[in-house]
Parts: sequence; structure tokens; C-alpha cells
Amino acid sequence: MSKVVHPFAHRLGILRDWRHRWYASGPAYQENLKADILLREYLLKSLRGMYIGAMEIERSQKQLRVILKTSRPGVIIGRSGEGSTKMRNQIADFLKKKKLPVPEIKLDIEEIRSPESNAAIVAYMVAEGLEKRMPFRRVMKQTIEKVSANRDVKGIRIVVSGMLGGGSMSRTEMLKRGRVPLQTFRSDIDYARERANLPLGVIGIKVWIYKGEVFATSGKGKEK
Repeated sequence: MSKVVHPFAHRLGILRDWRHRWYASGPAYQENLKADILLREYLLKSLRGMYIGAMEIERSQKQLRVILKTSRPGVIIGRSGEGSTKMRNQIADFLKKKKLPVPEIKLDIEEIRSPESNAAIVAYMVAEGLEKRMPFRRVMKQTIEKVSANRDVKGIRIVVSGMLGGGSMSRTEMLKRGRVPLQTFRSDIDYARERANLPLGVIGIKVWIYKGEVFATSGKGKEK
């Protein structure tokens, strides 16, 4: 039982649903898969700094639907929807550039009400602090205190690794508060990875956030 398993994939079909939802067979499957991977990489790179918590893609025969979950929807949407229109055009141009089929594109932007309980946003907050040259221990401690203040969060673990503190040798540091039961299927654990680009090299960041246990009652999840 010593294998390290991705907490999201570990709970697929139990607590989590797939982030890319569509069906295809033959060459269409390969095309869709390639388009999804390239599009995800492109959007996450171009929207870095917009506090993106999750990105989901749905496909039908003639439509591509991109769902962005962010704590700052106003920044992406822009004045009277200019930003979202521009982004739809950028997605279409990107698919054309990669010589992939361009279906009708729909863009949905959903607001994350509690950004402190979202692992992707918390990981970016740590990366942002490190890129501003703040001491890594202070960044980790401040982030954990901010996240622990949220009532939904029962436990958090942050791991950073790389050339920490300007040292000549890379190392790994961890800070934890509360419980993070990774082997329990019904435990609602959010996990994310991020990288901070510093002059000395890249620092990797991992964040686990535990939000209690989920029990199914009449088809709906209930938190203990």
C-alpha cells in the first residue's frame, strides 16, 4: 500500500466526476483528446494569475463547452462581456492554428465562493508569494493560517521543493495542520500542483486540502 496515488483520480466515480466529458471512437477520439490536452495547457498558461480553480470541458457533436471556475470572474468576463468574447475567439484561433476541428464554442465562467478551500488557488497563492521573493516559511505559514480560518477546511498540507531560500542544494519542506486522510475514499480531498519560476530555478508546490467526509443520502452528498 506504499504507492502514491493522485487524490483526484483515486476518487473518480466515488466523489469526483471526470473533468473532460464526451464520447468518441476511432480517429475522432484521438483528435478530441489532442485538442483537449493542448487547449487545457494553453488556457492555464494564458490565464495564469486569474485565480483559476478548475477547468472542465464538455463536447457534443457540434459544440465545445469550456467551464472555467475562478474566484475572480469579473476579471475574465470584462466590461459587458468583452473578455469572454475575446477568449472564445482566442480558443477558435488556437484550434485553427493547431489544425484541429473548430466546433461552436461556448464559454461558461463560474464563481468560486470560497477560494481558501480550493487547492489550485491556494497553490497559486503560495507560488505568487515565492515569486515576490518572500521567505518560503513565512509564505507557507501565512497561507496555512488563512486557509485554516475557513470553516469548511478540516486539514491542509503544503509541500514545497527546489532551491529554497537561495540554497545551493534543492530540498523539500512540508507544513501541515489538521487531518489529511488520503486513503479514505469518502474523505473530500482537493489536491493541486503549481510551480513558482524563480531566477535560481523552479520551485514545485503541492497542496492537499481536506474538507470532511461525504456520505450519500438520497442521491446527494452530505458532509459530516
